[in-house]
Amino acid sequence: MIRRVSGYQYVGGDHPVSDAVRKASGDLAFGSDLRLPGMVHAALLLSPYAHARVMRVDSSRARAIPGVLGIHTSAEAPTGRYCRYRILPGQAGCVDDESLFTSTVRFVGDRVAAVVATTSAIAREAVRAIEVEYAPLAPVLDADAALAPDAPSVHPGGNLLHEFEVAVGADAERGAAGERLELETTVTTQRLHHAALDPHLCFADYDSAGQLTIWSPCQSVYGARTVVADLLGLPYHRVRVIKVPMGGSFGGKQEFILEPVTAYLAMQARRPVSLILDRDECIRATTVRPTQRSRLRSVFTRDGDLRSLEIDTLLDAGAYAGSSPDYTEAMAHKLTRLYRVARYRHRGRVAYTTTPVGGGMRGWGAPDIAACAEIHLDRAARRLNLDPVELRLRNLVEPGDLDPASGRSVGDARVRECLTRGAAAFDWARRVASDPGNGRWRRAVGVACGAHKNGMLSDAFPESTTMSLKMNEDGTLDLNAALHEVGAGSAVTLKTIIAEALGVSPDRISTREADSAVSPFDFGCFGSRMTYVAGASALALATALKERLIEAAAALLGLPRERLRAIDGCVRPIDAQAPALDYGLIVQRARMRDGIELGVTQTYRGTSNPGSYSVQFAEVEVDTFTGLARVTDFLTVVDIGRAINRQMVEGQCRGAVQAGIGSALCEEVTLDDQGRPSSGGFKNYHLVNAVDMPRVEVLLVEHDGDDGPYGAKSVGEIAFVPTAAAIVNAVNRALGTDLSHLPVTPERILAALASDPRPIGVRTACV
Repeated sequence: MIRRVSGYQYVGGDHPVSDAVRKASGDLAFGSDLRLPGMVHAALLLSPYAHARVMRVDSSRARAIPGVLGIHTSAEAPTGRYCRYRILPGQAGCVDDESLFTSTVRFVGDRVAAVVATTSAIAREAVRAIEVEYAPLAPVLDADAALAPDAPSVHPGGNLLHEFEVAVGADAERGAAGERLELETTVTTQRLHHAALDPHLCFADYDSAGQLTIWSPCQSVYGARTVVADLLGLPYHRVRVIKVPMGGSFGGKQEFILEPVTAYLAMQARRPVSLILDRDECIRATTVRPTQRSRLRSVFTRDGDLRSLEIDTLLDAGAYAGSSPDYTEAMAHKLTRLYRVARYRHRGRVAYTTTPVGGGMRGWGAPDIAACAEIHLDRAARRLNLDPVELRLRNLVEPGDLDPASGRSVGDARVRECLTRGAAAFDWARRVASDPGNGRWRRAVGVACGAHKNGMLSDAFPESTTMSLKMNEDGTLDLNAALHEVGAGSAVTLKTIIAEALGVSPDRISTREADSAVSPFDFGCFGSRMTYVAGASALALATALKERLIEAAAALLGLPRERLRAIDGCVRPIDAQAPALDYGLIVQRARMRDGIELGVTQTYRGTSNPGSYSVQFAEVEVDTFTGLARVTDFLTVVDIGRAINRQMVEGQCRGAVQAGIGSALCEEVTLDDQGRPSSGGFKNYHLVNAVDMPRVEVLLVEHDGDDGPYGAKSVGEIAFVPTAAAIVNAVNRALGTDLSHLPVTPERILAALASDPRPIGVRTACV
């Protein structure tokens, strides 16, 4: 049964993703299913060392294997350096420090060589046959060690990659010591693997005419084109990038990891090349959410007003810069759109280490800083003897507030409404007052708030997108936009917006994945920009096409356009004294009479970037014998503005909670003392499965006070932002601990209990 929202025909209903049937039937070809005539296969030789010089590569045994077509190392490949994160030439914040193959390896998983062979099995066999002599160097495995005066340099110039400071507000009046609370907390968040079912892969072909074509499940075809073309010295019109269906990304495919090397191999082989990583390689050789440590110092009045907040963040970029400079600056701009604070200082530093490369992941810094701030706020609430909900209500932003860090409005920010409605729905007042118990099992609740953005608009990033919409002779429509469907239903969202504006069914609108040769320009799918920016563009486009249809109908009917309106797939006179013309008939007659095509192409430019907000409530149960914590109940409340596709919004919320539980309790890419990640794929990377999931209720706060289409705001990232913090706060409330190092694994829980001198029930008998 399709749910409807009063006042809308399609917006707010339940619409399956456009390729749902093909996915369910197995008919949809994902990237790993792609086959090209004459295709050959590549495999990578990855460094087993975190830091070493490559002294010698002996590939003679590998070359003798039947079916091996080529072996490539830094000795033959281009030596130019690039930034895997760059979208546009000259983009600020990008550091060109990576090459196709390296002669100095900087993490376990760095590319040393590649083999191209007739089959994947032969390519992998040949990789194992290559003999490499390494001269090990001292590894640098954490950011603090990297910034020590005597630390080995990961790259020439030292290990301090980036530093900055955000400072807003004057020094707040602090008052006497007895009238204020000063508090300091240190919180660390861990490396996370994106864990998309779809592995990292790429295909490329370089034909006899000098045309390079790349097929990739990426998040920006134009960004990939820029990086590849500039690195390999090709004109842009000779590089075509086609987005292929992907089985998830969560930000892991935003950066261009395999596209440059696959393109180079195809140019050398002069045949289509396939490069597909296995799960171990995905964990070792692609990107992770960077680990970071933040020290927070705050000043509260005794009644709970936040007067000053100082944060010092040290982020571990790993072996290459990638997006880390922008990532850490993004962290610094989240809290000022969530909480009012008279004085805010955020100092950020980014360090190179010889560890896996840090990169963008769902929420892009917002979950990291939310974990820090929300754990800190719960500690403050305990010290002030205030309910955690009450403390937050005293400090949250109001609709129309200005974010002092950006100077832009937070928009119609409904985070307070999220908190109050959520607290009532979760029965917070009763549950927070309940005794966690003093036996083996402890149960308690936690809360956390989070803020994110809607698009990339900033002083350095002029947000825009270009689209075309054409009406066909039968009344169907073709939308041509650089869509990057990552599994979140972007295509059906845009179709629903257009359908609502024109009064036609969404299934009468076609879309296609991005193709740099034929799609209008768009930056890509990231930054929570698809619904708010691309959706607004689609609405403006549909509105413009509606006006063209009315103009064409007015000419055909001989009526003033003011007497016509477009509704339910037709243009009809307001006074109903002339026949209605359906859209298809208008197109047919306009072409026959005037030879015109009814289509519109427009560039939409964003002018606002309001806050997206989520407040989440978690109940946990902790076993003090084993240290195991499980989430037993969960409520997520989202300031959505308007849910365009309700079932997809709710699905995004529930999926975000599942990922957030993993981030809070079990997920972590761990390294040994030589910088080697644990192997075994998902066997040793512990994910939250369906049987581990609690009941997850979703509450949407809807309104139309912002500039998104029909008031819509983003959901895919903000729904993940406060999850881990809410769970950690619940664990701390259940145990009376101050855990602040994520994830709060059984080992860390037991260690915290053992270090607490207070006896709690029979706890001392099991630790």
